[in-house]
Amino acid sequence: MPIIPDSKDWTWVLTRPCPECGFDASATTPATVPGVLTSMLPRWRAALRRPDAAERPDESTWSVLEYGCHVRDVFALFDHRLSLMLTEDDARFDDWDQDLAAVEQDYISADPTEVGTALTTEGEQIAASFALVREEEWGRIGTRSNGSVFTVLTFAQYFLHDVVHHLHDVDG
Repeated sequence: MPIIPDSKDWTWVLTRPCPECGFDASATTPATVPGVLTSMLPRWRAALRRPDAAERPDESTWSVLEYGCHVRDVFALFDHRLSLMLTEDDARFDDWDQDLAAVEQDYISADPTEVGTALTTEGEQIAASFALVREEEWGRIGTRSNGSVFTVLTFAQYFLHDVVHHLHDVDG
């Protein structure tokens, strides 16, 4: 059975804690974003060093390696989107098909060591980008292709949930 594309709207995590991973967006503030990000990077690298990192737990679930590739790409994508939010009024985000990206970039065949290095680089970059956001910029707006509107703060909260949740997925 192939991976079933995730088409759920996860924006609900902005209003209540995630029952699966425990992430509570209300605990995220502009000051905490960079530290939370960088504190997760060693855990991601450790997960990618597992001997079975490229093995799927079942046919319909990504492997640790595939999750790592996804998170690496999420770091880069969200860093780009953050830049748009800070430089354009009412920034608009193009759609991103994460499942198509996994197939087109052949996540399952990636080198776990290279993914760990790239994930760390991209994670440090977006942490640095969030660290540079000025207080008066946290209310700037960006709109996703499905119409979901984010401020820089809710964007950061939504983003952090994705990374925390996937770390929960691979630790579970």
